[in-house]
Parts: sequence; C-alpha cells; structure tokens
Amino acid sequence: MLLRLIWESFRFAMQALKSNLTRTVLSLLGVTVGIFAIIAVFTLVDSLENNIKNSLSFLGNNIIRVDRFPFTSGPQEYPWWKYFRRPPGSYAEYQFLSERLKNAEAVTIFAEARTTAKQGSNAYERVALQGVVFSHKDVYEVPIGEGRFFTELEISAARNVAIIGVKIARALFPGEGSPLGKELKVKGLRFTVIGLFEEEGEGLFDAPSKDEAILIPFGSFSKLYNVGRYGLEPVIAAKGMDDDLELVALENEMAGLLRAKRGLKPTEEDNFALNKSEFIQNAVGAIFAVISIAGWVIGGFSILIGGFGIANIMFVSVKERTNIIGIQKSLGAKNYFILLQFLFEAVFLSLIGGLAGLLIVFGFTFVDLGSLELILSMKNILLGLGLSSVIGILSGIVPASIAAGLDPVEAIRSA
Repeated sequence: MLLRLIWESFRFAMQALKSNLTRTVLSLLGVTVGIFAIIAVFTLVDSLENNIKNSLSFLGNNIIRVDRFPFTSGPQEYPWWKYFRRPPGSYAEYQFLSERLKNAEAVTIFAEARTTAKQGSNAYERVALQGVVFSHKDVYEVPIGEGRFFTELEISAARNVAIIGVKIARALFPGEGSPLGKELKVKGLRFTVIGLFEEEGEGLFDAPSKDEAILIPFGSFSKLYNVGRYGLEPVIAAKGMDDDLELVALENEMAGLLRAKRGLKPTEEDNFALNKSEFIQNAVGAIFAVISIAGWVIGGFSILIGGFGIANIMFVSVKERTNIIGIQKSLGAKNYFILLQFLFEAVFLSLIGGLAGLLIVFGFTFVDLGSLELILSMKNILLGLGLSSVIGILSGIVPASIAAGLDPVEAIRSA
C-alpha cells in the first residue's frame, strides 16, 4: 500500500514537472537557491572553522599553559603593564610541577626562537627552532614521518640532535634523499638530523607549520639562547586527564602549586596566567556560530519563496486533477490516501529543488581555493534533504487537505 502510494506520488510529480516545465522549474528555483544558499554558507563556515582549528593545532588539546599574559581579560580593560612585570616560567618550576601534579597526564617545557639553518652553501631563514624535553611528545603531537624522537639520554645530556621539517630538508639537502644522519648548522653549532616531521602543507593565515620547524633538546636550545629573557621565555604546559571536565581539577592544582613555588601569600594575587588551549578554539567556534545564523537568514527568504512556488504547483495540480480525485473517492479511496498522495508529491518536488541546490554546492567543492579545502559533509547533505522535505510538507499540506476534503460527486462533475 505504502509503496504503491509512493510510486503514484512520484509518477504524478513527474507529470507535474512535464506538463509545464517552465512554470515548474521557475517555481522550484526558489527551493534550489534557498538550499544552495544555506548549505553553501554552512559548507564554507565548516571548512573555514576546521581549517582554522587545524591551523591552531599547535596549541594542543586538553592543555593548560603557564604564561605571563592571559588569553583573555575583562571586557573593558587589559592591564598589560601589570602582566609585563610578572616573572616568566622557569625550568625549576617545570620540574616542581612535573614531580607533584596528580591531575596531569604529562608536563612539558619548551622555548622557541626564529633563526636560520645552514648546510654548506644552502640556508633556510625564519626557521621555527624549538627546544623541548622528553615529555613534550606526551603533551603535544609530534608527527614524525621518518626517523625517531629524542631519547631521554639525548635530552638529559643536551646532545646536538634535531628533528626537522620537510621544507627545511628539501632546502638544505636538495636531491640527497633522506636527511637522516646528515648535519646542519644553527648559529654555528652542528646538529645531526635524527627525525623528519610528517608534511603538513600550507596552513590558513600563515599559521606555524612543522614543515618549517626544527626540534632540538631543551638543553641544546639553552646553549644557543639565554632562555628566560623577554622574547625567549619558556612555556610550561600540562595535559589534563580525559575525565577532568574543563580541566577544573588540573587548573586548581597547578594554581596552588605555582603559588607555593613562587612563595605567594594568601592575600597576594596570582603572578601568572593559566591559559587553556580550548579558549581560542571556542572563540573561533562562537564567531562561526554567528556566521551560521546569517546563513539561515540569507537562505531562509529564498526557501520561503520556494515554498510558495511549491504550494502554487500543488494548487494547480489539485485543480487539474479534481475529476481524477472524484473518481478515486467514488471507487473507495480514503481521505488519507488522497492527502498523502499530494503530500508525497509536494515533498518529491521540493526534494528535486533541494538536490539541485546540493549538486551546485558539490560542484563548488572542486574549485581550487588555495589552502582552503571545501568539503560538503554528510551532515550538511542530510540538513539540505531534511529542509527540502520540511518545505515540501509545509507547502503541500494545505493543497493536500483541500484535495482530501473534496466531495466525490462535485469533483466528478467538475470535468
């Protein structure tokens, strides 16, 4: 029964399309444009948000950093002069936290500087040189495509070993194959390459990339730079437990231990900032949530117009098929059969317009936008089909109700 009803509705929908193709296409154009506008905005927003969050992946997940400056402050005032006078984190504080923190999976300390790497006559400028400890890989992702990470002995002995990015490898060792075991110079000091990062590609907004990074032991970094002075301050970071919601337990424990280490009295305020990596990502998500609302508004008017177009087709269809409705009723067809017949037809027509809009969006995903990759997600496809179905139901319910309520005798006489 249901399959026959669906088939007849599909057949009548096709007849409605063929009977006056121009009128039908113009009527469905509103649904097509509306679905295209909404899904295109959502696809662009999702792609931008994912790209930006991937570009911010260097901040890590479930991580709290010890900084002088907070990521955010009050809405009116940001007393940077007060934060500027705060002491930076230190290696001693890292050891103190590493030994005592119970709500952290791991603790790390790192420092970063921009420099130039050389090998023979080849050089690569603006390298992101970073000094790390052995636990760094347990806090932040260190995707190594070739070679290995540092050993504890290499870290503790401050050996001159390095993990480099693919761009640096190509620039310093052109046509030489694997860079493993080869040497490069940083500020006159020789380093042996023991690892190669996986290639990341270009990030959005020129975000830091491991393709242009060099990782060395923290002790080796301290040989090259006076770590602790302004501009070369080490950052302490701790990775929280998965069951620690919003890292509340870790934040409270870190604050208490740091206050004790720095000898702060109960009446004194913190002279450090505990920054959560999720703050920036949540801020990005909030911005794109507003843009998504704009997408609903933009596409909503087009869908509304499309809904009126579908309703117009259905009213015409009811009028043209009044005699057939009368015959069906005289043969025993129930009101719900007539109602569902026209309702299915309206949904089919709306889905055709929605599918056309989705196909246009899908076509745009093949357009080259540089570092931004557009992806039409299954969530947005289902949203488009769902919206089309809802518009079809809302547009067809009144004409379908009118058709279901026709008197069979009067309907047959209308011929």
